[in-house]
Amino acid sequence: MSGAAIYPGSFDPPTFGHLDLIARAAGLFPRLVVAVVGNPSKRALFSVEERVDLLTAELDGVAGVEVTAFDGLLVDLCAQLGIPTVVKGLRDGGDLDVELRMARTNREIGDVETVLLASDPARSHLASSFVREIARFGGRLDHAVPPRVEAALRERLRA
Repeated sequence: MSGAAIYPGSFDPPTFGHLDLIARAAGLFPRLVVAVVGNPSKRALFSVEERVDLLTAELDGVAGVEVTAFDGLLVDLCAQLGIPTVVKGLRDGGDLDVELRMARTNREIGDVETVLLASDPARSHLASSFVREIARFGGRLDHAVPPRVEAALRERLRA
């Protein structure tokens, strides 16, 4: 593929599933903007700035990838950056239902196309909400997040 794409998400926290999709999308697009959503309807464990910092550190050295924060409509960010394509990951049929509706809406209101990537089966069970719950109870996280993210989770939950 050519051009650029945006991979949006809350990334609270970033998981190996997110990082896998980012690496794969970076192989498809010469420029990939990872857009961290500041969604006020969700109670985030980490601030947008902290999530941007975690992702930036994890993606250091991945060619063509940049990390930014945004609030508002994804189609507005696409227009602002001149990027007509969004990449989303699919873990299962539930994700497909939601992502298809969002893709159709984004195309209708912003002329933005969506590329859907199936998650790696070894990572398809990962969800940030599960990771936060496991962390709250002191469970193992080495299968779900990089060491830097695990350390940040443990520190945050100690506070």
